[in-house]
Amino acid sequence: MANAFDLQEELQALQDTENYPIEREHDVRSMEPGEMDGLLQQAVSAIAESAEAVTSPDTFDVLRSFLKCADAVPGILMSKLLDVITSGFAAEVDAAAQDIDHEDQQTCAAHKVPIEMYAFLLNWSARSAEKVNGPDEDAPAAAAPAKSRKGRGGKAAQPRAAAKNRAPEWSWKDQIVPMLTLISKVLKLKTSKIWTVSGERDTFIGCLTAPAYHITENEQYMKSQPIKLGIYKVICLAVKHHGHGPAAQTTIMQSLQYYEHLSEPMAECLHVLLREFDHAQLGDEILREIAAKSFSAQDTKGPRHFSRFLTQFAEWAPRAVLKQISLLLSQLDSESYPMRMAIVEIIGHLIRELACSEDLASDAHQTQKQLNGLYDLLLERTLDLASYVRSKVFTVLSRLCDLPVKFPKQRLAITRAAVAALEDKVAGVRKNATSLIVKLIVTHPYGLMHGGLLGMQEWEERYREVVQELQKTEKALDDTLAGADAEGEQQEAGGGGESSSSNKKKRSRRRSKDAEDAMDVDEEDDADSIMDDEDEEEEAEPSRAEEGDVEGEGEGASSSSSKQKPKGGRKSELDMAALTDEQAALAALESNQLLHLRLRKRYYSEALNFIRQVEEAAQLIFQLLGSTHKTEVLESMEFFRVAHEYQLDSAEIGIKKMLHLIWSKDNSSMSEDGKELKGVRSRLLECYRSLYFDPLPDMEPKQQVNRIAKNMIELTYDATLAELTSLEEMMRYMMDDDQIHSDVVNKLWQVYSSERPLPKQQRRGAIIIIGMLALARRSVVQDRVDVLLKIGLGPIGKADLILAKYTCVALQRLNGSVKKVKGSLLDQSVRLDMDSPVFRKLQEAIEHPCRSREWFALSEQAINTVYALGDRPEVLSNTIIRNLTRRAFRRRPPTEEDPAAAEAPDPDVMDEDRPQSTQPLISTMPGSTQGGGGGGGTAAAKKSNDTGDAFELSQLLFVVGHVAIKHIVYLELVEREWKRQKQEKELAEKLARGAENDNASKDGEELDQVAGNAEDEIGDRMAAVRETELLYGPDSLLALYGPLLVRICGRPDQFKVRPSVRPSRYATSVLTPVQNTTLRAVATLSFSKFLCVSSNFCDANHHLLFRILETSKDANIRSNIAIALGDVAVSFSTIVDENSDELYRGLSDTDLVVKKNTLMVLTHLILNGMIKVKGQLGEMAKCLEDEEPRIADLAKLFFTDLSTKDNAIYNNLPDGPSLPLIYSSLTTPPRSHSHQPSLGRRTRHGRRGLPAHHALHLHLYREGTVRVAPRRPDDAPTHTSHDQEKQAESIVEKLCQRFRLSEDTRQWRDIAFCLSLLPFKSERSVKKLVEGLPFYRDKLHEEGVYARFQEILVKARSNKAANKPDSELNEFETVRAGSSHRRVHGGLICDYITGSGREPETRSGGPGVREARGGQEGGGQEARDASNGTEEAA
Repeated sequence: MANAFDLQEELQALQDTENYPIEREHDVRSMEPGEMDGLLQQAVSAIAESAEAVTSPDTFDVLRSFLKCADAVPGILMSKLLDVITSGFAAEVDAAAQDIDHEDQQTCAAHKVPIEMYAFLLNWSARSAEKVNGPDEDAPAAAAPAKSRKGRGGKAAQPRAAAKNRAPEWSWKDQIVPMLTLISKVLKLKTSKIWTVSGERDTFIGCLTAPAYHITENEQYMKSQPIKLGIYKVICLAVKHHGHGPAAQTTIMQSLQYYEHLSEPMAECLHVLLREFDHAQLGDEILREIAAKSFSAQDTKGPRHFSRFLTQFAEWAPRAVLKQISLLLSQLDSESYPMRMAIVEIIGHLIRELACSEDLASDAHQTQKQLNGLYDLLLERTLDLASYVRSKVFTVLSRLCDLPVKFPKQRLAITRAAVAALEDKVAGVRKNATSLIVKLIVTHPYGLMHGGLLGMQEWEERYREVVQELQKTEKALDDTLAGADAEGEQQEAGGGGESSSSNKKKRSRRRSKDAEDAMDVDEEDDADSIMDDEDEEEEAEPSRAEEGDVEGEGEGASSSSSKQKPKGGRKSELDMAALTDEQAALAALESNQLLHLRLRKRYYSEALNFIRQVEEAAQLIFQLLGSTHKTEVLESMEFFRVAHEYQLDSAEIGIKKMLHLIWSKDNSSMSEDGKELKGVRSRLLECYRSLYFDPLPDMEPKQQVNRIAKNMIELTYDATLAELTSLEEMMRYMMDDDQIHSDVVNKLWQVYSSERPLPKQQRRGAIIIIGMLALARRSVVQDRVDVLLKIGLGPIGKADLILAKYTCVALQRLNGSVKKVKGSLLDQSVRLDMDSPVFRKLQEAIEHPCRSREWFALSEQAINTVYALGDRPEVLSNTIIRNLTRRAFRRRPPTEEDPAAAEAPDPDVMDEDRPQSTQPLISTMPGSTQGGGGGGGTAAAKKSNDTGDAFELSQLLFVVGHVAIKHIVYLELVEREWKRQKQEKELAEKLARGAENDNASKDGEELDQVAGNAEDEIGDRMAAVRETELLYGPDSLLALYGPLLVRICGRPDQFKVRPSVRPSRYATSVLTPVQNTTLRAVATLSFSKFLCVSSNFCDANHHLLFRILETSKDANIRSNIAIALGDVAVSFSTIVDENSDELYRGLSDTDLVVKKNTLMVLTHLILNGMIKVKGQLGEMAKCLEDEEPRIADLAKLFFTDLSTKDNAIYNNLPDGPSLPLIYSSLTTPPRSHSHQPSLGRRTRHGRRGLPAHHALHLHLYREGTVRVAPRRPDDAPTHTSHDQEKQAESIVEKLCQRFRLSEDTRQWRDIAFCLSLLPFKSERSVKKLVEGLPFYRDKLHEEGVYARFQEILVKARSNKAANKPDSELNEFETVRAGSSHRRVHGGLICDYITGSGREPETRSGGPGVREARGGQEGGGQEARDASNGTEEAA
């Protein structure tokens, strides 16, 4: 048997285990467990006597028979079988090891066959062992061991119990480590003395290592550290000592190709082989093979496996990868982006290795050259086509920022690349670029001298100082050298003339270069360094030191002194020729100082360039705060938090913009690396706490409170209304969460009530914050109402109306901030008696004589406070209106004017047409008296007409209008209160009555019906009060002011200001009364509020509001009207819906605020279904291409929200010819004949048409839905293809029918253009187009229409669908070709008849034919120009 055993043949036969031939095979499957045990025991006994007994045919065949039927062998017997094989193998190896050391070659060769047979059996055992471990068929032999266990549920449960009990008897995983240890022991043999033929030895080694490779295929086994280390040892020993390298290379490459979990283990194995066995050849060969391998973009698994292997191996053995990097860089051109990502990570590991190694000190020049090349490769990959690669580049660069060695030149280039990536279209790239910029700021190398803060102004001042000092030093050095030259000339008597002149040239050249040097920071913001190339050549030593001492040690004494020697040496040569010893010492000292200053100048220059780039990045990160991607927003917030710590100029703006994120919804999510992300709101609160509220170490508690209160107050400085609203929400949230200590609140009250003269902003900020905190807790202001009345509504408040306004806001918090539940009648608001001192103070604040523009804001909040707190606010409102009326209409002398005011105008006076003081009002109404009770007019009155104070009248009208609108809200509260009282009364009666009889339930239902009727009666009653009594009731005070408002708004020419007669620059118009803009603005605002009160008043006077909107030149008035129309539409939608065209007028306004307010109002009304879109969707679509980003963003938001509704846009299209009308409104005005209008052309109403190339961006197709072209992949539509095809089919049919109804050539072109935007992907759409041929056949002669149908035909033919209607398309093309012939001849005849200077040139192929062919071939610009020319001639 020993002579007949051939390992190679046996291994080949083992490939088919079922048919493996065994000469004396035992039928193990048919044996009972006892018989199996007896048979196995014979082999055990034989091997126990001698390990060489395995060569016996009987013993060897018994062992092979058991392995062949391993799936039928009980676990306990399998364990026994493996024990006998491993023990016999170990004994044979020990014997062979002894013989190898002491015996001859022949004795050693005797161990060859037994060892090969044991290796074969071990190989087979590893393959068969897992079969025993897994569940199998019935396994009758397994039932025997189960009989020994009692009480497991009877006979039926015995087989299942036996299967369960097999697990503790046999575990292959426990046998793996001992087996690997045995294989490692075998591999320590000197196999060359046993196998003299290399082929046989390789076969044996392959057989021996095969179990190790087989085990690696199981991912669970590879998670065990002892198993992994055993496998690594087996492979490393085989490769190192037995020439297993080529076979291992092949196996490892196959493992990487097919097993994802082996990427990191194989890299670790090669690392162990390199580190512990000092064998790098296998790793090099594998890297070369991977470098030469070609990866396809369609392969999604293989490249990922290899990329992970390369990345891990480069991390553990960067030097080994560095040797092969020139070959691996070819993978940067690979189609597979995972391979490019791997190379990017490898470059990062190599940079880290080179930067941290000793080579940077020993061989600095070569190492620096390598680093520069690697950095350049990374920066090139920032422009990779795959977003994943771009993201990986910035991730790698972020890690490199933590290196101890700084590379300023590369850092500036990295910063530029990161700033450019902030405009990337992929959110992940933008997020990683932002993270990189944050890391660059945190690790910047410019903190060695001045603490690390990055304020632009401070660094610019430092740069200017060092430039001035450098210039002084250079001048002193030049003077010294000039003196030396003079002495040298005298001593040498002309011998050193040439040397002196050359020195002069050098100094002049250096001065000119230094002058250029001083300017490049001011002029070139992009410069990497203050030194240009010529400077670096002239001063090689300082330039080489840039990457080392300057960056690593700053500009300290050691760095500067190390660079003095070359300079000193050069000067010393000059001294020997022309200088004395004293002059030499002075020149050397100044040379050292000059070098020191130049290094500082470069240091400041690079710092300034870095700061400018970060400031540029901040402008882009502002926009990222509004991103829909959570990770991007979080990184942007972190940027501004870090920027604030380093005092960057843009940080304050970013911190304020971050405040609006308080409205974000906090939903937990996972990042790409599996970490849970904080919510945006939580992160915002965390940032603000760290910046403003967290206590600082080593600070007294009192100082901590003062600091926090000061920070809170400063947050209100120069804050807009939106910022204050967001700050209010944040303060409410923090107060609810007990994050603001009571000592801080007390400090705010102390600031507000201080008797000392404080800055106005500080006291205002304190009350603003107090009002915000009171929104969460009423007790904040409830206990200090007297302080609010004393300070805010007392003398201090009268001197500071803004303080009084916010005091009123704080008083409103007494009402409570419980949110009203929809449908609930419960009201938890607090009401005060009207004799409360609060209302007396509010009345005094309103009626106090004042001419400041801030009075209107104060008055608004005071009235809001009255209606929020008063139990009968109408009583106080009546009193205030009457008092203001008396003051406005009191009789005064015609010449009444304050001379002091005329000489020194009040700076707080309202901005009106002229800077007059009292602005007497001239009324030219016939027979009118504004003085109140006078009868007939006197002579003076007739001379100057009636006069009054325009500002006082404006105050009256403002209060009247605001009372009207607040009273509507108050009536709704009264209605709800009545309903609540009635409900409580009925509920009490029902409980008192109880269940009196069997008909109680029926009576209850009837009672509910009665209660419902009663509620309807209450609602009707309140509606009647609003409609008939407020503005038309005989006892209504407001009814007196409706006609007055209509008169003032409708006839502004009758209410004019008589200017003061005094010399001024306005003297040219001093005698001409002018309209009072304040009065008209206030009157228009109050008139708009009156329109919301009564539908009768609105129906009778709403046209006046539209007329003011059209004719007013004041942008503030137009803006207020745009907002007021939204309120009117909410109140009386039918009235506004009839005049919906007027609502869209503001979209064409030249003022940005008017346009923005109009767009916001329309968005609200349309999305909430308050008005219907009647073909005006094009006016909204034009805003998508507005030059102002805010307008365009609002329009995008509108269409995005509109597209989420069920076919909202599509449903507007069938309503008449909406789609072509939309496009018509997008381009030129209707009267224009040009198909591509100029941007500057306006309609008669001031509406500007979009250029056609802008209109093309507004994709009105998307299978029937009007949609903006998506700018990011996540903007893709969500409509199903079936619905899209259906909608497209319907639109094609309707547009074709529209041809029949249109007679204008421009409309034909618009309809054809809209048809060309549809995709025509389905057969039905093409058939509908062909079926509509009779409607547009006679229109194809027109150039623009013909060109569009040519595009449609090309698009339909390019469709790859199997059911493409070729017959219909051929018919359509035949008709189109006939129309082309008629179009050519018709156009030529038309030109000849109209005398346009051209004769028919059909024979010679003249211009007419060429233009026609141009339209037929592509419908390009030439064809459209020819069409336009024909129309104008006609």
